[in-house]
Amino acid sequence: MSGPDDIAATPPEPGSLAAEYALGVLDAPRRRELEARIARDRAFAREVAEWQNRLAPLVAEIAPVDPPLYVWPRVRNAVFGVERRSRFDDVSFWRWLTAGAGAVAAAALVFAFVATRTPAPTVVAPLVAAINLDDGKPAFVATIDLARGTMIVMPIAAVIPAEKVPELWLIPPGDTPHSLGVVDVAHPVSVTIPAALRNAITLQAAVAISIEPRGGSPTGQPTGPVIAKGGIASL
Repeated sequence: MSGPDDIAATPPEPGSLAAEYALGVLDAPRRRELEARIARDRAFAREVAEWQNRLAPLVAEIAPVDPPLYVWPRVRNAVFGVERRSRFDDVSFWRWLTAGAGAVAAAALVFAFVATRTPAPTVVAPLVAAINLDDGKPAFVATIDLARGTMIVMPIAAVIPAEKVPELWLIPPGDTPHSLGVVDVAHPVSVTIPAALRNAITLQAAVAISIEPRGGSPTGQPTGPVIAKGGIASL
């Protein structure tokens, strides 16, 4: 496998769309355009995968960084502020949020792509879920990329007992909860959505957070109180 020194010695060629996509430096319209190309152009998809394989070792060297204290209040104000034009229709908010969480999201997408090694079959509009406490205050915000089968779960305001963990659940309409794994109250977490559940993520489904023992629910269903829940919306 190539290491960081190999990558430094062979930087992306100017104008290399595959490298720019892998680095995450493209704007949203251009990125969506290339995602469509990845789905139909196998040669280009292989080129992107090669670049992501070369860049992946760098992710392991990135140390977690706590966001500044002003970040989450801004998220809360942007999502649940007084204006509330539409919960997630504020384009400027998502541009700002992308800038703040870009490194985490890019790293997650690199690992998701490297794990599958196949181009996404379709391009799906991004989805988002506000996971709210019973009093309506946001506990987590999740962005969902069905094309890659990933969900980035960002904590906003949730208090969990020290000996417990928050577990994320998908609840399709008319179905029982399905665990998507344990998340974190201090850092964004990238969740891989099992292939069998991707078709269940619709605008009629819901997501929830329960308090569970360390390691997650031992039964496959919530065993502790469900402290937050919310629906899924399209961006």
